[in-house]
Amino acid sequence: MILNMVKRACKICKRIIDKTTCPVCQVNETTTSFQGVVLILDTESAIAKKLGITAPGKYAIRV
Repeated sequence: MILNMVKRACKICKRIIDKTTCPVCQVNETTTSFQGVVLILDTESAIAKKLGITAPGKYAIRV
């Protein structure tokens, strides 16, 4: 049996998570309404710097 987990995005850091509380920001400000996904592996990349991302992970482009 495969469960389809609802993905949520933190409204503060835009990290995509499975829970209602962001493990990074420790806030309950998450939403299921977001657009686009970017996967950051290298925090020194041009895209990570442009988006202001300082930790590797999966992020929403627009929340």
